[in-house]
Amino acid sequence: MPSRRAALAALAVLLVAGCSAGTSPEEGARPGAAEPGDSPVPDRSPAGTVSELAPGPEGMVLDAATGLLAVAVREPNRLLLVDAATQAVVREVPLPGHARHLQLAAPGGPVLVPAEDSDSYLEVALPGGEVRCTQVGEYPHDAARVASGETLVADELGGTLSVVRDGEVLATLTDQTQPGGIAAVGDLAGVVDVGAFTLTTYDVPEAERLSSVDAGAGPTHVVADDRDRLLVADTRGDGVLVFAADPLEKVDAHRLPGTPYGLAFDPVRHVLWVSLTARNEVVGLATDGPRLREVARFPTVRQPNSVAVDPRDGRVFVAGRTTGELQTIRP
Repeated sequence: MPSRRAALAALAVLLVAGCSAGTSPEEGARPGAAEPGDSPVPDRSPAGTVSELAPGPEGMVLDAATGLLAVAVREPNRLLLVDAATQAVVREVPLPGHARHLQLAAPGGPVLVPAEDSDSYLEVALPGGEVRCTQVGEYPHDAARVASGETLVADELGGTLSVVRDGEVLATLTDQTQPGGIAAVGDLAGVVDVGAFTLTTYDVPEAERLSSVDAGAGPTHVVADDRDRLLVADTRGDGVLVFAADPLEKVDAHRLPGTPYGLAFDPVRHVLWVSLTARNEVVGLATDGPRLREVARFPTVRQPNSVAVDPRDGRVFVAGRTTGELQTIRP
């Protein structure tokens, strides 16, 4: 009989028929983009509890409405829906390609899944796992939904942004070099250009570029806080940059050595969680004052590229990209 892994792979092909394969990163990647640090073998035990998950976990988001932690994994490519209370996998959703970044459209879902090497963007319903697939630009890396209902997708290797609504691409913006992380503030979206090292804001319903500023020595990811600010991981620059979204301007910079990469924001406790990939650490930065300040630091599993937080109780989840493990920390 075929293996469970082979069966999942076959199901993925059937599920996303019409979502064609795209260019691999080796074939089309542009130079200059910052990458996560190469994590050393940990010299300390990870904080909290650690459970086995699956190969290559990278990309996580916690939905407080359903209590599900969505995690993108590989071999084969799929989205795991994990019970955040027990760390048990309750559902597996096949994906047409690998995903590195996940976001929620809203509490209760769907999960926004850019499947990079399939040139497709998926919306995965919670808790059932039903999928809607949309063909977008080349190598979609991140996606965020704005208040008016459109989703902006960063087509990293195509240098474009796709505006998607109800499974249809409404507009394509072509002014980016290599778009990476995206975050939404109302109807506005902030986009990190990992090739040009900039942060640019867009009026997404109007498909209009608003403003652009320098964003450090090698920015990668961005999240929004509850003060309409954009928080950027300057991965190569070893820091976190804070920008007011409208008008766009830098208002703070926090030095954070260790190759900061994964970001997750807790709106209840006003804490930004940042993974330090070169140090196997995760750091909590309070955002409720005029400047960021460190309030917590924990050792993690190896290669902590992704972090998520549960706003209900403040638990922090870290994915070990190297080890295939899920770490749960109760600060």
